Amino acid sequence: MKSEKTVKTKKSPKTFVLDTNVILHDATSIQMFQENDVVIPLTVIEELDHFKRGSQVINLNAREFARTLDSLTGSAIFNGGVSLGKGRGKLKIAISKGLHPEIKDVFRDDTPDHRVLSVALDWKEKLKNRSQVILVSKDVNLRMKAKALGIPAEDYTTDRVKSIEELYSGKGIIENFDDELLIKLFHPPYEITAQPLLKKLNGEALPNKYYILKNHNRSVLAQLDMNREVLRKVDKISVYGITPRNAEQTFAVDALVNPAIQLVSMTGKAGTGKTLLALASALAVKKYYRQIFIARPIVPLSNKDIGFLPGDVESKLAPYMQPLWDNLKVIQDQFPEHDKQHQAIDTMIKDEKLVIEPLSYIRGRSLQRIFFIVDEAQNLTPHEIKTIITRAGEGAKVVFTGDIYQIDHPYLDGQSNGLSYLIDRFKGQKLYAHINLEKGERSELAELASNLL
Repeated sequence: MKSEKTVKTKKSPKTFVLDTNVILHDATSIQMFQENDVVIPLTVIEELDHFKRGSQVINLNAREFARTLDSLTGSAIFNGGVSLGKGRGKLKIAISKGLHPEIKDVFRDDTPDHRVLSVALDWKEKLKNRSQVILVSKDVNLRMKAKALGIPAEDYTTDRVKSIEELYSGKGIIENFDDELLIKLFHPPYEITAQPLLKKLNGEALPNKYYILKNHNRSVLAQLDMNREVLRKVDKISVYGITPRNAEQTFAVDALVNPAIQLVSMTGKAGTGKTLLALASALAVKKYYRQIFIARPIVPLSNKDIGFLPGDVESKLAPYMQPLWDNLKVIQDQFPEHDKQHQAIDTMIKDEKLVIEPLSYIRGRSLQRIFFIVDEAQNLTPHEIKTIITRAGEGAKVVFTGDIYQIDHPYLDGQSNGLSYLIDRFKGQKLYAHINLEKGERSELAELASNLL
């Protein structure tokens, strides 16, 4: 679905029938259709009622949407719908008396999805040529069913990036750079004016972008500091026993330990070192922060609910947190057991200065002077990303890591996930840096498997 937020309808207003997952994805979705009407099937309201309790973002969205509905209607009733505001269409609640005969003929089961389809078919027949009826759902299977029945169906893509292939990478390569200027970067103060680079780029440069500057004699890693309008040399530094193995990892560490950069995102396939570098960097600068939080969303593989797993809550969640503990163990093993840096990690865990928990457990906490790492961020919605960043307090640093090509969330893809959305929206901001890690460093076998399989 092309965003109705930016594309105005030239013909007669359309009627959009929303599925439950659209509202759970974005509680403000009903405001994104401009002058077009929005229809909410009553079965969607019933489904939302089951999501009102809980601390996950989908629960917050369900509650927020219920409050929005209440404020829109006030003491009025839904006869004929209620206005969504000036220049917008109407919001209507659709009550259907049983399944449409055609739905009954095609599908045996009376399910919420089929009731939503039934409402869309009812409205299509009711409005006929007066308004095009379109079903909006994040569920690709439901969209396929709708199209098979002759009902136009689209994904909700108001917060969708245009192309992940063109997504900001955070780095660039500049060939044939002036050799005298490169030599200057190897001597104090290890920086030069940014003007030569800006001239080469015709002024099209983004703050905190990293560059490999090279010519036939030498090359150097540098960062563009737009606050001071300088190109700063970036050196390879070890963080808590972990040393970067390539240019991208060097860039990532530089951004992670730079106090002026309060928001960092890292993307890359498995084995590129995203989580390891983030955790090691946090430990390296721990004296500047009150706590280190590491969290990840709980999205079971194959969409299998954790309620089906044996054991109590902790034992159910343990498999999802284990990769984080594995990375911490790799860092700890860089030092002998009697070494104070090895022991410091155990002390931090004991004193809760270093906390590894599911993302849902972190919500609601104060993020003052916190180094906050969110792993597997590609499984978050844009609204969840916003919720996390807006909780950042004074002195906090927020880091998102993930692989936008490896998504386990049933209603997200490479273009609609929160990590891609964050990269697309925040590029160019002076408090933000992004780096895409390309080369796997886990092992030669892991790199080969990632490329071939």
